[in-house]
Amino acid sequence: MGYKVVVTSDAEKDFDRFIQYLLFEKKNVQAAQSVLNDFEATKKSLVQVAESLKLCENPRLQMFGYRRINFLSHRYFMLYRIEEDIVFIDNIFHELQDYENRMM
Repeated sequence: MGYKVVVTSDAEKDFDRFIQYLLFEKKNVQAAQSVLNDFEATKKSLVQVAESLKLCENPRLQMFGYRRINFLSHRYFMLYRIEEDIVFIDNIFHELQDYENRMM
């Protein structure tokens, strides 16, 4: 099944912070472009695989139907939920972040 993928404003803000950090703190345009390309590729893969990924293990996140997909080549991931034929990407995190407490 092909899903429509929607990136929420919260997820856009999350991702923008990562890109801004790479561009302005690390001054690494190549890294920012690489993460951006990986984001687009991961988002594109959700169209086909969204429902096949398991629900989050955290009971509260599971209750809201959250699933996780890791970026294909970087240490970031998306939390998303499915409503009918739409995938809503609600947040983007680096794998070292304490995302479970932020989501509570």
